[in-house]
Amino acid sequence: PPLWCIAAGQEYEFASGGGSGRRTSWGTMAAQYGKLQYWDERYTKDPEPFDWYQRYSGLKDLIAQYVKKDDTILMAGCGNSRLTEDMFEDGFTDLTNIDISKVVINQMTERYQDKPALTWQMMNIMALDFPDESFDAVVAKATMDAILCGEGSTANVAKMCTEVSRVLKPSGIFYIVSYGVPDNRLNYLEQEDYGWQVTVHTVPKPTVSATAVPDTKDANSVHYIYVCQKSVEGEEEG
Repeated sequence: PPLWCIAAGQEYEFASGGGSGRRTSWGTMAAQYGKLQYWDERYTKDPEPFDWYQRYSGLKDLIAQYVKKDDTILMAGCGNSRLTEDMFEDGFTDLTNIDISKVVINQMTERYQDKPALTWQMMNIMALDFPDESFDAVVAKATMDAILCGEGSTANVAKMCTEVSRVLKPSGIFYIVSYGVPDNRLNYLEQEDYGWQVTVHTVPKPTVSATAVPDTKDANSVHYIYVCQKSVEGEEEG
């Protein structure tokens, strides 16, 4: 796998105290992130909630900048993150959660059965079972990175972007949290077919001291937020 994928794997395992003590080589492990079997096995062995990269507290301000509390939101590749719960507690009312792993969807359905407003469905972001223009926002934290670790990654990311663009309403937002630097990720996102205006933000990694000013040019100290806003029909011509 690419070097960034291996580095992301190291961070994946140790962020938020989630290290699992695996002895597998990072290269081998990172290559697994694109495989369904890996996730089913992982969630079966370790059903405890885990947040890749960032908790809601680190993303809250930038989410509020682009997403309204009453927006229809798709959480794509939700895993067993607390992000949906934290957003719900903060007043977001319409959260649809999907993941390719049936194991984790069953776990989350059980865990949040007391919150019927939250829905959980097994679904692949590359083949969404939703009508066109269904959502105001799609949130994907680490999902793009996981796809890029798998086989056929370039084609699969294109499928993801095409599907997300399809289900987004005009002016809708695709909010991506990624380990990958703009020089790489923008090649995938700034495609004319999707009709997106892409804005890049950075947030300090949780391991960086809150009192320190992160060096946004240092890829090791930040995560990247790619905000892709779908154009209103006809805007491109104007």
